[in-house]
Amino acid sequence: MVSTPVLTAIVSLGGLAGVLAWRVREGRAVVTLKKIVIPPLGMATGFSMFFYPPCRVPFLWGLAAFAIGAGIFAYPLLLTSDLHFHNGEIRMKRSSAFFAVIIVLGLVRWAARNYFDRFLSLEQTGALFYLLAFGMILRWRLKLVRAYFALVSGSAIAATSAPEQAAAE
Repeated sequence: MVSTPVLTAIVSLGGLAGVLAWRVREGRAVVTLKKIVIPPLGMATGFSMFFYPPCRVPFLWGLAAFAIGAGIFAYPLLLTSDLHFHNGEIRMKRSSAFFAVIIVLGLVRWAARNYFDRFLSLEQTGALFYLLAFGMILRWRLKLVRAYFALVSGSAIAATSAPEQAAAE
């Protein structure tokens, strides 16, 4: 039988590999509003874990975890990803540091989880890290939504002003 810490490490590494593979695929695809919004909406179903009493944590702890995710851990993602036009399509633009940021965030999460597992139950630790990740992803995706609308409205303005400029010349 595999011990809980070893199993947790294996699952975490599998999750990290999945996130990296997903990001590579996502970088090659056209970005739509739906593709930006659906992941946090799907992730929001995780709030149902709080119906299960062992997953419940004090409200202020949960709020702090969400705030740390949105305020601190989202920051590197905000700096290393943006949207841009490429051949008339909106695509994700990432710096070369994006994958390093994802790996470092995964390592920080693993180290912090090992620390908190000494004081909290496995379910409570999972709930707090879920809230931290949700805060991080929600803030990052909100930035992408704003960038998406800026690009769409900018291209609409450019498309309507181009014929007017041609007619004026």
